[in-house]
Amino acid sequence: MNIIKKYMPKSLKKRLRKHFKSSESKGDLKTCSVCKQTTIIKKFPYHQYFEKFYEHGFVYSPFQFETLNLKHYRCSNCGASDRERLIALYFSKNDIGKQKEILSMVDFAPTKALQPFFKSLDQIDYRSADLFMENVDDKVDLTNMHNYKDNSFDLFVCSHILEHIVDDTKAMKELYRITKQNGSGLCLVPILLSIDKSVENEEYREHEHLRWKYFGQDDHVRMYAKKDFVSRLEAAGFQVNQYGSDYFGQDVFDTHGIDQKSVLYVVKK
Repeated sequence: MNIIKKYMPKSLKKRLRKHFKSSESKGDLKTCSVCKQTTIIKKFPYHQYFEKFYEHGFVYSPFQFETLNLKHYRCSNCGASDRERLIALYFSKNDIGKQKEILSMVDFAPTKALQPFFKSLDQIDYRSADLFMENVDDKVDLTNMHNYKDNSFDLFVCSHILEHIVDDTKAMKELYRITKQNGSGLCLVPILLSIDKSVENEEYREHEHLRWKYFGQDDHVRMYAKKDFVSRLEAAGFQVNQYGSDYFGQDVFDTHGIDQKSVLYVVKK
């Protein structure tokens, strides 16, 4: 990639930048499981990330991420990403929020698209939590959730947070602690299918360039491998279930703009 960057003609670089910027506004009609609208699902913002990948020499292929639809990424109506649409599909498939009993739920680092979706569910007692965000119900450090008692919640959502936390095993143990017996959680992180072991290096964390090069983003502290991610959740005490296209249906994934190699990790206590 560095060789390509070095010797690529300036005219071609300019054309690629123009393509990436224009491609973001294009997309195909899909059904968004979050806002329930049939609308254009836009492409991944190539110019925002791929230029950073080129600039810092990202050592992996972005096409090897497990749950990332580069062609159908973000809903043009509500802004839901493909992973958020995957979470909404799970709620709908299992009628979560329509059950007789009320479920207590905590949503970590709530997103603009999913928060209204969760709040619309009648049988969910919803709370939002984050360490830095404003307008959340609880200020929470995921590695030390002292303001939550043991066995507090029936359900939690923790999506694309653990890759930002140095001591992710401590965070996973805390998630286990606050989950009720027989409770569950939805966990998602960026997973690279081309590696067998998670990439973690203190030196990489100290430099923005190295974070982009090895972790794919300047605020990430590791690159997860699939088996390693599952093993860490299991070590925290969780039973880990993996739900992909065989569970939801290949046609359902296609209809909602979910890549066929996407997987939702649902943990149970």
